[in-house]
Amino acid sequence: MKQIRIVTDSTVDMPKEKIKEFDIEIVPLSVTIDGESYLDGVDITSREFIERLPNTTDIPKTSQPAVGTFVELYDKLDADGYDIISIHMTSGMSGTYSSAKSASELTKANVTVIDSQFISQALSFQVEEAAKMVQQGKSKDEIVEYLNEVRKNTSLYIMVDTLEYLSKGGRIGRGKALIGSLLKIKPVASLADGVYTPVNKVRTHSQFIKYIVQQYEEETKGKVVAGIGIAHAAARELADKVLDALSDVNPCDRTNIVDTTPVISTHTGPGAIAVMYYTK
Repeated sequence: MKQIRIVTDSTVDMPKEKIKEFDIEIVPLSVTIDGESYLDGVDITSREFIERLPNTTDIPKTSQPAVGTFVELYDKLDADGYDIISIHMTSGMSGTYSSAKSASELTKANVTVIDSQFISQALSFQVEEAAKMVQQGKSKDEIVEYLNEVRKNTSLYIMVDTLEYLSKGGRIGRGKALIGSLLKIKPVASLADGVYTPVNKVRTHSQFIKYIVQQYEEETKGKVVAGIGIAHAAARELADKVLDALSDVNPCDRTNIVDTTPVISTHTGPGAIAVMYYTK
């Protein structure tokens, strides 16, 4: 049986030490800000990007990796003697999965492409579990089957602090954005089947924490929480408060708080926070 390598994309929001530990290949998306294009996580860091974001005239644009980029990587890994599991951000928000899928049909490598139906650290849950199973010598079929279970037991909630970027990105109309801003509304959404789905509205961070704690308590009751991930765009203080509140309800040994990737903060703006967890 050939060895397996895990491939993912730069929206994974995974700590660099973990990426190195598990020898995971990252294919970067690109982001264009102020007319300049950067490879996500390569040419510009999350913090550098979020610092520039409020001063931009036009909303930055993001681009999925080219099919050829995936083909080149797949061919290289195949030449090195690997089979490949390529796990990517939800196809409901990006064409990255589609690019990887097309590449898998053009390369001679043995590639299985998976739509994680998530982003950020919810994507990393699947990537890390797959990488651990590779180290354990599990087969590709065993890994793919288990990832289905991880996906089913994962939740993601995101709160946007300003409606400006949802409006600029065309997700809500300008009229709704104006009224919402006047009322200080902060929309909360989940990823239902990989699609951005509004689920609530809050006006304060305290209300958001209360809502998230309620969801977390209901969804993890009687279960073991395998991981909690929080990604934020210049909202570290809120992220710390959320993690403390969740830990009081159902503790977890594996927790992580990160600055979210430029690709995600482009669409959310500063102050956004995503809370993710999964159970076993």
